[in-house]
Amino acid sequence: MAIKRMDNVLIVVDDLEAVKAFFIALGLTLEGETTVEGPMVGQLIGLENVRSTIAMLRTPDGQGIELDKFHTPDAVRFGPVDAPVNTLGLRRVMFAVDGIDAVVARMREHGAEVIGEMQYGESYRLAYIRGPEGLIVGLAEAAS
Repeated sequence: MAIKRMDNVLIVVDDLEAVKAFFIALGLTLEGETTVEGPMVGQLIGLENVRSTIAMLRTPDGQGIELDKFHTPDAVRFGPVDAPVNTLGLRRVMFAVDGIDAVVARMREHGAEVIGEMQYGESYRLAYIRGPEGLIVGLAEAAS
């Protein structure tokens, strides 16, 4: 038995609407949204009295970002909202894009802060942006 593919990455958020709008502006599509709760959910994730709203977003090639807003129990903040990239744990998600300048400009219009941009050799242009709740998103455009 082998891994077939990665299906999604979970991001626990406080402001589901703002983060969802950010990823939709980036180009992901909302696949669905639902509220989950009850003992079976709690047993799966190791918490009691769980009630949360989940929004599943997909890239054009089917990769998923799952956003989860916990109503109960309260979410736990680990570190500052604007933690730097070298903070332990999952720190960024990176997307391959076309037209990186236009994507960065569009995301700035949606409140994203540009952390930095660079040309990586002859192969990629890269940009790191910070979105709602301090989320760091990497953008990579392959050289033509």
